Amino acid sequence: MYAALTLAEEILDLKRQRRAVLLAHHYQEPEIQELADVVGDSLELARKAREFAGDVIAFCGVWFMAETAKALNPSRVVVVPDREAGCSLVDSCSVEAVREFRRRHPEYAVVSYINTSIEVKAESDILCTSRNAVRIVDSIPREQPVLFLPDSNLGNYVRKETGRRNMRIWQGTCIVHATFPARRLAAAMAEHPGALVAAHPECPEPVLAMADFVGSTSAMVEWCASSQAPEFIVMTESGIRYSLEKRCAGKRFHFVANENCNCSECPYMKRNTLEKLRDALIHLEPRVELASGIMERALRPLERMLAVK
Repeated sequence: MYAALTLAEEILDLKRQRRAVLLAHHYQEPEIQELADVVGDSLELARKAREFAGDVIAFCGVWFMAETAKALNPSRVVVVPDREAGCSLVDSCSVEAVREFRRRHPEYAVVSYINTSIEVKAESDILCTSRNAVRIVDSIPREQPVLFLPDSNLGNYVRKETGRRNMRIWQGTCIVHATFPARRLAAAMAEHPGALVAAHPECPEPVLAMADFVGSTSAMVEWCASSQAPEFIVMTESGIRYSLEKRCAGKRFHFVANENCNCSECPYMKRNTLEKLRDALIHLEPRVELASGIMERALRPLERMLAVK
């Protein structure tokens, strides 16, 4: 009599049958990251989405990331374990409002953070991630005004880093990063006086001002790995702990609770589970389905982003 397959074994077996690749964001649960072919931030996963030979992309992240993968792979099946894995930044920025801004201000270059819907991407001139946002804005002629959307904290950080150029900034925020209070970071620094601080640029400016390093999720992992310091306070979603501990054996990491949930977890990212991933591979649902026209229009600003080194 044969032993029943574990859930992880089921997923790996289905992955082989479906000729699937499993992409996971750093904020996913450790058991999902453990099975993934690639773990990364939004920019890394966007690049990796089209660098494989296969039929199915199982994207363990949030819906807008899977839309990006679909635009880069229109002929492949793209599934997400949970259709309700959304994003507060996507919700803060409607395509109708962006179209109205473009109608009123055609002189502006529209730079959209990748945390936007596929419809907003299609209305944009170029996209960016937290890893390359400064380089993207710097690639636009300085005399041209810029609309940066939708994350206001990232936008203010970019404006500062690019010499406070002429930028209008959308007033969206991440429900995790935007509610990290500087007073709690200060308390953590007092409790761990030898720890260095790494912060995601979606955090509020007072938090960024206290950081030793500001960067994307993968950039924070790389910085902590290369640093000689033994201890860090990490101002981002706590799912990054898995990648940090994998890369930085023996180092200690502390996370600060935000005001929303008194934790440092993204409720959208945590909707994905191994059970839902298995079912998505069985049924190929929830599946990302996008009209060819919207994909073609969104692909142009996406390709412009990927071309900026």
